[in-house]
Formats: sequence, C-alpha cells, structure tokens
Amino acid sequence: VQLQASGGGLVQAGGSLRLSCAASGSIFNINAMGWYRQAPGNQRELVATITSGGSTNYADSVKDRFTISRDNAKNTVYLQMDSLKPEDTAVYFCNAALQVGVFRHVFDYWGQGTQVTVSS
Repeated sequence: VQLQASGGGLVQAGGSLRLSCAASGSIFNINAMGWYRQAPGNQRELVATITSGGSTNYADSVKDRFTISRDNAKNTVYLQMDSLKPEDTAVYFCNAALQVGVFRHVFDYWGQGTQVTVSS
C-alpha cells in the first residue's frame, strides 16, 4: 500500500500548479485525504483535507486560492493551487487514512513529498 504524489515544480508568483496523489495496493476503503507542506526550517503544516463525503477544510493561508478534490473511483486526491505566492514554496505531502488488511484497520499513510517552488 502506498501513496504516490506528483505534479510539483517551479512556477512564477501568480501561477498555478495541480498536485495529484494516488493510493494503490490492497485497500478496503479510504477515509479522509489531505495535503500538508513543510518549508525549510518549519514544521509540517496542514494545507487542506477532504473527507470521504467531500467535506473540505483549508488552512487560512490558502483559502480562496487552493482547491482540494478527490476521485474515489481512482483513489486519488488533487490539490489545485492558484495565485501562488513565494511563501507557498515547500515540499508538499499527501496523506490518507486507509482501511487495509484482513481486519480492515485504519492506518495513516504519507506520500513521498513533491517540491513546489514559487519564484517572485
């Protein structure tokens, strides 16, 4: 079972990027999914989360600029990032609560991280 993130890169301020994160493996169910980020010297912080029912939550710093969505058929979560700012520069990690195994316990999984760099 793993999460594979993609879509990071270098973009100018005001630009857009779309991150994707696909869960694969023997998964019974996916509960909440989300994106976190960590800038150099900072702690990892929440960016956005989305429940299995589609309810979303955003950090104040990204509200009205970022949009989280998911495709349950593809076990994938997306983060559309618009109006990017230099302070959005960080490694972005996807996260998911996955129900796995014979006993269908829920475990927290993390993707490998994808670098987003916003130049001024």
